[in-house]
Amino acid sequence: MKLIAVTQRVEKILSYNEQRDALDENWTRFLTKCECVPLLIPNDVYAAKALLEHLRIDGIILTGGNNLVKYNGDAPQRDETEKYLIDYAIEAGIPLVGVCRGMQVIQDYFGVDLHKVEGHVAVKHKVGIEGKQKEKNSYHSYASRYSTEELTVVARAEDDVIEAVKHRSYSIYAMMWHPERNIPFEKDDIELFKKILRIGEKK
Repeated sequence: MKLIAVTQRVEKILSYNEQRDALDENWTRFLTKCECVPLLIPNDVYAAKALLEHLRIDGIILTGGNNLVKYNGDAPQRDETEKYLIDYAIEAGIPLVGVCRGMQVIQDYFGVDLHKVEGHVAVKHKVGIEGKQKEKNSYHSYASRYSTEELTVVARAEDDVIEAVKHRSYSIYAMMWHPERNIPFEKDDIELFKKILRIGEKK
């Protein structure tokens, strides 16, 4: 089993006057199917750095939830932590996967501007993935229809919104759909994550 660092959403619980890091339990179940063990990363860049100084991880997943601050989000600590994790993945040469917000963070990191889109929240739609049409879920209100030279477009929705990208040089892949929200989990998502995270490869 490979150890994969996984980011969490920030939730504000007003009745308790608390801010909490949270992760859908389905992520743990999905990653177990992918032969991985999740290491939950707190939204504190100093704590994240300390963890990665003491533990050898095999990959990173940037999960969904929370808009980036520049797109009306209110969790700057998460933006900072995930930017550090992208830097870390590139420097360490380990695979990085972005899901929904995670893809937006990756796009922003590599200079892609996002914009508001309609018809992409809580729906299922057709997505063209490397020449094949597949139905995928969608829960995002920000996206882009263009990319940069560094990020190759892997999938688009019927309205031309980019649904997946991969980096031309680094082991970075990102998607707008949520594999953990499909119950039962889809075989092609499990196979994709195993491929990106190099499951089965010897260290």
